[in-house]
Amino acid sequence: MNILVAGGTGFIGTNLCAELVDRGHEVTALSRRPDDDVPEGVETTMGDVSAYDSIADPVADHEAVINLVSLSPLYQPTGGADHETVHLGGTENLVRAAEDGDTDRFLQMSALGADPHGETAYIRAKGRAEAVVRESDLEWTIVRPSVVFGDGGEFVSFTKRLTTPYVTGLPGGGRTRFQPIWVGDLVGMLADMLDDDDHVGETYEIGGPEVLSLAAVAELAHAADGRPVTVLPVPMALSKLGLAAADRIPLLPFGLDQARSLEFDNTVADNDVTAFGRNEADLRTLESYLGGSAGSDPAVGEPA
Repeated sequence: MNILVAGGTGFIGTNLCAELVDRGHEVTALSRRPDDDVPEGVETTMGDVSAYDSIADPVADHEAVINLVSLSPLYQPTGGADHETVHLGGTENLVRAAEDGDTDRFLQMSALGADPHGETAYIRAKGRAEAVVRESDLEWTIVRPSVVFGDGGEFVSFTKRLTTPYVTGLPGGGRTRFQPIWVGDLVGMLADMLDDDDHVGETYEIGGPEVLSLAAVAELAHAADGRPVTVLPVPMALSKLGLAAADRIPLLPFGLDQARSLEFDNTVADNDVTAFGRNEADLRTLESYLGGSAGSDPAVGEPA
């Protein structure tokens, strides 16, 4: 299959491109600033999903398009970008280009909790983008993963930036729960979504093998550096007040939306990894990746 991966030079994108090439597909990575740092066998092309004219020709004649383009929900957008323009507008442009270019398949990377009426700009834009995909004439599949970890990922580095070793404070004591999935496990399932037509018209929620609180993730991340950490609770209301003030300081990476995102868990109700012949026990844990220990955090538990 001839596949265009929008955002193919990013963290998930480079791993997915390598997986697709290994499966015998012809792969092109679309990026605003393509470079030579892509897996062997991957072509590159330039385009900005927020500008339709820049992607119409690159998209044309590809049998499948994968949309991985995303702004991080963990940090405030920078450089004049915003979630509405990138996630909603970018999806609208890619869908239009795919329809105009006779593309058949479209794989959309969304997010757990995507909802047009959600609590954060990221979640709202992702929810509206899903509607654009579902209303298209394409053979679509939508995937909603929990946070993704691996070499080059930002989840662990974000946690370490949010905390300090030895003693640290976290909003609500860091009880927000995540279900981290290793990028190597995720990209295999993404490739399966294109390889099997049974996945057309489906929306999948994907999580890793365990549910970890943010406090437990912080313990794991710092333990990997040989430094323990004790987490102290910071009242959520106080955290929101402080991050609301940070919204007005351009150089700070966190803001009110990041505080709101810590008020709800990032876990799946039913893990759709089984749709791809996998069980949670088959997946790599964050602890095995980092080589640390989660300690005895009471908010660590089985998947919701």
